[in-house]
Amino acid sequence: MQRMLSEIRIAGFGGQGVILAAVVIGKAEAIFHGGYACMTQSFGPEARGGSSSAQVILSSEPILYPYVARPDVLVVMSQEAYKKFGPQLKPGGILITEQELVQVGEAPRGVRMYGVPATRLAEELGRKMVLNIVMVGFFGAVTGLLEADALRKAVADSVPPAFQKLNLQAFDKGYEYGSQLMVKLADVEEAVSLESA
Repeated sequence: MQRMLSEIRIAGFGGQGVILAAVVIGKAEAIFHGGYACMTQSFGPEARGGSSSAQVILSSEPILYPYVARPDVLVVMSQEAYKKFGPQLKPGGILITEQELVQVGEAPRGVRMYGVPATRLAEELGRKMVLNIVMVGFFGAVTGLLEADALRKAVADSVPPAFQKLNLQAFDKGYEYGSQLMVKLADVEEAVSLESA
């Protein structure tokens, strides 16, 4: 997959694993895809419940400036995060939401929006705490920025051995949900184009 530069912001509240999600995506690019990645993070004074965000830049060339001003992809896991960072998304960008925690209403013009019930999918695996890795899997499927294999390896490399199996299941669940959604959307687009032909 060839790309020049992709800027990503992941945001939510403390305790949702925002920083780990960003680390996984950056590691997938820099270690398992052979590109360059850079990550910065910020969070409120509260460890849990406060705002948390991370910025990741993926590039096929060395990265000269490490900060994201207008992300190409915005992943939000809380309403507050959407309210704060939604306006910064680039025109034509991708908005990914935890659809049961974030109410968007009408998508901003020109933005491609995808939602996933990541918390519920994580709960189906018995551990709500892996919702961030469900989001990473979904991100991989709907953006196509990184190969699934690179992301899976980064997940396995970023969590304690005792939690590898659970986190890989979470990744697969998110990726599968995203892949099925993309197939459905492609079918709808094809049906619409046939009707208008």
